[in-house]
Amino acid sequence: MPEEGIISEYILPNGIKIIHRHRPGAIAHLSLMVSTGMRDELSNENGLAHFIEHLLFKGTKKRKAFHILSCLENVGGELNAYTTKEETCIHASFLKEYYNKAIDLISDIAFNSTYPANELEKEKEVIIDEINSYRDSPAEEIFDEFENNLYRGHEMGRNILGTVDLVNSYSRNDIIRFLRNNYSTDKMVIATIGDIPFNKFKNKIISHFSDFQKKTTVSHRTTFSKLPVFNKIEERNNHLSHCIIGGLAYHIDSAKKMQMVLLNNILGGPGMNSRLNLNIREKYGFAYTIESQYNAYSDTGNYSIYMGVDPQSLDKAIDLVFKELNKLKNNKLGSIQLSNAQNQLVGQLALSCESGLGELLSMTRAAFTKEGIEPLSETVKKIRNLKSDDILDVANEIFSDDNINLMIYKGL
Repeated sequence: MPEEGIISEYILPNGIKIIHRHRPGAIAHLSLMVSTGMRDELSNENGLAHFIEHLLFKGTKKRKAFHILSCLENVGGELNAYTTKEETCIHASFLKEYYNKAIDLISDIAFNSTYPANELEKEKEVIIDEINSYRDSPAEEIFDEFENNLYRGHEMGRNILGTVDLVNSYSRNDIIRFLRNNYSTDKMVIATIGDIPFNKFKNKIISHFSDFQKKTTVSHRTTFSKLPVFNKIEERNNHLSHCIIGGLAYHIDSAKKMQMVLLNNILGGPGMNSRLNLNIREKYGFAYTIESQYNAYSDTGNYSIYMGVDPQSLDKAIDLVFKELNKLKNNKLGSIQLSNAQNQLVGQLALSCESGLGELLSMTRAAFTKEGIEPLSETVKKIRNLKSDDILDVANEIFSDDNINLMIYKGL
């Protein structure tokens, strides 16, 4: 039996990569990820990648929509999909005895979907409702608008969902053309975490995927150049004011990525003891929600600090955020502070691996990076090797005045 934790890889003759990690237990997880997302769309194709993700479930050459949705659900499993700026992913969780069923279903969806015209028209209404639901949620909308402004004029500066007018305009021919131009076997990774030997899994994948013809496509992605900072304030008829402070950060293969991960965790990560949460929420009670994020993409990245606050407290809360940023820029972490921050991040990563699906999706995405997939022990080693000087340098680079943008939905 394979040793738990070992990551095995194999590439089919058609270019599809297989990734496997053995993990004992009754539940298995399977994903198929394609390195194609919103940023691969032309300006008149915005929202197509997400539209296609929805339509994958609407019928194949041998399954109707009902049979796709029932295949794993009937045995207690789950099937889902999502689209990001750079990837599209189908994933499933199921009892390990249903590996054949899950692999057959995902191969059918990925390569045999028919995109029936009647389902296409119905799904347009669903996606338009999804677009409108974001507009009704300023706490979600502001994140999209922040990135749209940060990358304005560039392919990264568009909404994943597209626009109502564009979604309404799409035909089956548009879908087929986008698939032909952007989906290829050399951009695909099939990965699993579960209680199955690698050779057995590999043979199942070969049986279901090796007949698909090898295909490559040309990437249309363009390099992003930094833009002047922006300060954007919109009056909104909201009870709360919603605010994002942020800017550009390191891409996913950057040598400074781990420093940025630790810095973000200290500032406003998921821990209740983050600096932003302790100061602005716990000490002053200005915000129910305050957090920071670091998003790393293939050739760019960004950080964002979000808070929802009472309009009367907005200015005070913003001042406190900048005080915390200045502390990180001017005061090097002491040895105990650094050790505590490292221990916290290591613990969080270990806990996140308890979710097999979460670990699988992270592992699958890592397959597209130059560094590739690394064991948790290697990531822990990198965290332990970080120095206070590293964190200070990154704080001064990322939180510099020419890299701080402000977006506010100001409540009334």
